[in-house]
Parts: sequence; C-alpha cells; structure tokens
Amino acid sequence: MAKEFNVPPVVFQSSGATPAAVAHQRHTSSAPAFKPSSMLPFMPFDLSSAPASSSFSTPAAHSFNVPAYPSISGSGSGSGSGFFSSFDEEPPLLEELGINTRQIWLKITSILNPFRVNPILHEDADLSGPFLSLMAFGLFQLLAGKFHFGIILGWVTVASLFLYGVFNMLAGRYGNLDLYRCLSLVGYCMIPMVIFSAVSLFMPHSGVPIFVVGAVFVLWSTRVCTRLLIELASCGDEHRWLIAYACWLVYLLFALLVIF
Repeated sequence: MAKEFNVPPVVFQSSGATPAAVAHQRHTSSAPAFKPSSMLPFMPFDLSSAPASSSFSTPAAHSFNVPAYPSISGSGSGSGSGFFSSFDEEPPLLEELGINTRQIWLKITSILNPFRVNPILHEDADLSGPFLSLMAFGLFQLLAGKFHFGIILGWVTVASLFLYGVFNMLAGRYGNLDLYRCLSLVGYCMIPMVIFSAVSLFMPHSGVPIFVVGAVFVLWSTRVCTRLLIELASCGDEHRWLIAYACWLVYLLFALLVIF
C-alpha cells in the first residue's frame, strides 16, 4: 500500500492581492503555506504586472553582461568602425586566384590576327585562358556528337611535352623554354582550332571543302605557335622550320579529330 505524503501548497503572491486576502487563504488551507527562503531570490510569475519595454531586459538579480559587438557597416565611430572596413579593400576573387580576365581577353584577340601577334602579352604565362579554349573546343565537339574532353586534355598535355622536348633539344644548353609556358602557348594557339570546330558544325564532313578549311586553320595555329615559341624563348630562330613542323603535327591531330 502506497504511503501518502502531505505536500504543503505553494502560494504565490500576486500584485493585485491584498494582505487580508492572503491571510485568509493561509488560514483556510489545510497545510501551512510554503514560505520562500530569504536567502534565495524569488521572482513572481505574474507577467501582467511586469512593465512593458521596447528592448530586451532582464531582472537585476539575473542580469548578464553582454559585450557590445562592432557594427557590420564600415562607416561608424569607435573601434568597431575599422573592424570590417578592410572588406571594402579586398581584391576581387578572380584576382586573388591569379585570373586576369582583361589579360586573357587581350591574349585571345592577339591570336585572332595571325600576322600581327603580340608576344609581349604572352610573357606572363597562365593556364586560365588555355583551359577556357580547351573547354570551348570540347563543347563544340560535344555539339557534333563527340565526347572528347578527356582526349583533348590528354593530347594537349602530350603535345606540350613533345614541343618542350623538341625545342630544348634543338636549343641545347641555352634553351630557356619551361614546360608551364609551353603548355600556356599551346593552349592559347588552340583558338583557331576552336573556330574550326565551330565552323565544322555547319559543313559536311565528306568532301574536299572541309579538308581545305581544316588546312587553313592548321596553318593559322602553326604560324602563331611557332612565332610565340621563337620570340619568347631564346636560341630557336635558327631552327624555325623544325619547330614549325613540330607545331604543324600537333595541330594536324586536332584538325583530324574535328573532321573524323
């Protein structure tokens, strides 16, 4: 049999109750009223008597010290004004990644004129422009029903290694062509092949015209790549035709990839 315990009721004094009503309630209850200890702070639960406030506030007995954080906006007074002001001085994301869109555009436009190529623009090698040209070449091939993205990237890598080896063997100990610059030049000189891939979408792939147009774009890429290699790397002028032959073999493979 469970034993019953007499739990004294808890009486909360409201703001609207009078002392006489509280005393009457204490006398009418069967057990003595519970009196809160004076050592512990007691908070009334009558929310209607609390004063309205437009800001968040806590009682004095339970107040917390919240540190004031600086404002997000850069314009302000105090120490918080300069906390976020450096965000306005941050360079763009493309510039932090080393991608100069204006320089890439100037390099591409210089390739479009095979008779007036500016080698000075290609002194600072990069791989962002070649990557865009290779992706565009693969996209036009995809529109033609050929999925050649892996083949394109693999062939460009092998072609860069091939030209790098041929040039440095011809130049000997005085050759200063590095692999990074060679890969950049081969990628930028793929722009005529990109144009040929786009033009081939509107031409029949059987017949003489497609081969004639392909030969023109191959000579275009060969001329541009040969001139950039000779101008930007020393000791290559006396082997111009051998370097041109190596470049012609590289871009001939890409033209055959477009035709067939």
